[in-house]
Amino acid sequence: MPEFLLAEFLGTPGWMWLGFMTIVAGLLVLDLGVLHRTQREIGVKESLALSAGYVTLGLAFGGWVWWYMGANSGLDYVTGFVVEKSLAMDNVFVIAMIFAYFGVPRAYQHRVLFWGVLGVIVLRAVMIGLGAALIERFEWVLYLFAGFLIATGAKMWVTADKAYDVGSSPVLRWMKRRFAVTDELHGERFWVRRTDPKTGRPTWAMTPLFLALVMIEVADVVFAVDSVPAIFAITTDPFIVYTSNIFAILGLRALYFALAAMVDRFHHLKYALAALLVFIGSKIFVADLIGIDKVPATVSLSVTFAILAAGVAYSLWTTKTGVRSSAPQ
Repeated sequence: MPEFLLAEFLGTPGWMWLGFMTIVAGLLVLDLGVLHRTQREIGVKESLALSAGYVTLGLAFGGWVWWYMGANSGLDYVTGFVVEKSLAMDNVFVIAMIFAYFGVPRAYQHRVLFWGVLGVIVLRAVMIGLGAALIERFEWVLYLFAGFLIATGAKMWVTADKAYDVGSSPVLRWMKRRFAVTDELHGERFWVRRTDPKTGRPTWAMTPLFLALVMIEVADVVFAVDSVPAIFAITTDPFIVYTSNIFAILGLRALYFALAAMVDRFHHLKYALAALLVFIGSKIFVADLIGIDKVPATVSLSVTFAILAAGVAYSLWTTKTGVRSSAPQ
């Protein structure tokens, strides 16, 4: 094996990073080049089938981590995967609001989500790399992450009923002032060439579809500020942090089309996610109080499943029985 493949990068041999990125690249090529070569509307059944496939692949990779890196690493991966998948569900609700605001038809949504995922892969790599470097040099940063998660969870609990206001975004207002934007969609195109009404010269203008892509990337930055510290509070191994993040996000695009159709049925899930963030953040302080290195991975995974199951079950029960009759305004 070439020497550079054996050299460690962020504590993990290069061949493991290369192998993972090859898998991700293969999945993206399969998705865009084979399964979705043409723009079309993705139905709920297809969405669930694709999501199940991504979950299966993500857990299979976790099984390999368990076999090759040990049981603790395997449990940390699964816990990180479940936490990131759960937090990403909140992101789904925001994406649905963004598409509704810009009037993006379902047939074009997959294209936006695909390019959005590519941006996420790069963004998470940068954020996780910086986080790992900070923790390696300043271990006390973990306590800052933990405190931030507790504060974020408390804020999420208080604001759970408030909907995301796309139109009030400073980024969106700045882009509309700074760039030419068309009033209507132009199919699946992000940019179009048109005549400037002031100068009479041809110029490029972005379409609402591109604005939707930008807002989705901005939303992911906001959610990454929560999810990246959350998984570092579970494990500080950059390889496990990044791989569990990316596998969870890859399936988000597929799951979106199913969840967006029944978003109102998961209102109380936000309370469960808020409780989950508080739990993850408090683990570090609890471990110090009782004099252990970290809360056992089995405990973390069990509590995570219990919190999420309670949130999902209660949400489905209240919407089924009519306790909650409409989505939050």
